[in-house]
Amino acid sequence: MKTLIAAYSGVLRGTGSSILSALQDLSAITWLNRSKVEKQLQVISVLQWVLSFLVLGVACSVILVYLICTDCWLITALYFTWLAFDWNTPKKGGRRSQWVRNWAVWRYFRDYFPIQLVKTHNLLTTRNYIFGYHPHGIMGLGAFCNFSTEATEVSKKFPGIKPYLATLAGNFRMPVLREYLMSGGICPVNRDTIDYLLSKNGSGNAIIIVVGGAAESLSSMPGKNAVTLRNRKGFVKLALRHGADLVPTYSFGENEVYQQVIFEEGSWGRWVQKKFQKYIGSPPASSTAEASSPLTPGGSCPTPSPSPLSWVNPSPSRSWSTRPSRTLTSTMPCTRRRW
Repeated sequence: MKTLIAAYSGVLRGTGSSILSALQDLSAITWLNRSKVEKQLQVISVLQWVLSFLVLGVACSVILVYLICTDCWLITALYFTWLAFDWNTPKKGGRRSQWVRNWAVWRYFRDYFPIQLVKTHNLLTTRNYIFGYHPHGIMGLGAFCNFSTEATEVSKKFPGIKPYLATLAGNFRMPVLREYLMSGGICPVNRDTIDYLLSKNGSGNAIIIVVGGAAESLSSMPGKNAVTLRNRKGFVKLALRHGADLVPTYSFGENEVYQQVIFEEGSWGRWVQKKFQKYIGSPPASSTAEASSPLTPGGSCPTPSPSPLSWVNPSPSRSWSTRPSRTLTSTMPCTRRRW
């Protein structure tokens, strides 16, 4: 404001040089504010995803139950009626929305870390693929940004390939959250869904499976990479059954975004985590990450630490369709290479 007043007083005195100087000062101030605003938007974009993933389903369930006791009970009745007819949609690949995948909020989400997708090989649109993604990290932020949004231009880098990020089936039992997830191309990680996408959805499908799953998140910590594979080789059998190619992928920096508190085996904390994993499917993780935010000066907010994330895909391993086998070892020679 003082700058504008100075410019106006310069006009009254007939000095045009004051106007130019005032405009230059004003542009510098605007640029500084723009930088701060962009940082705030980046934090908000990450925060909304973290909170949506953690509380959106529970919050909407409580709201819908509450509406039953009010004059708006018809909203709950109509939603659950529609939900009954739409229950199996996630198992058929969901209902993705290019509009949602292209939201500007995802670009701010990408720039917060930042996240990049590194393409090393082309993928044929005449084939189907299963991506073995590692590591899981705490929340699989790199997998979500690269495959459930267009922030890193996955559709342009792999034209004709339609990615499906597979996650816990329990997430699709939560009202509203299931619609939010499906709009990004996220589907349940179960046999029925993968069978459908690889056999009844044409070609050019890429199913991204975080091999270690939520159990691997318990071992997630900076500087350490531990892959959980016990009882998790079913995706290889499905690839062989449907003749899909296996693509090993790695996300550099995924384990660096959270500083997790690791509980020792046998401790009460690890016991609680395993019980949650057994009955809910996802173990709770205790994190000490604190991301400084312009929204919370001098404090912390539940967002991950800004750490560069890079996803890289090596060449796919070709597999040929074969009859289902009782043991994995009898079908392994059908692949060109192991990974």
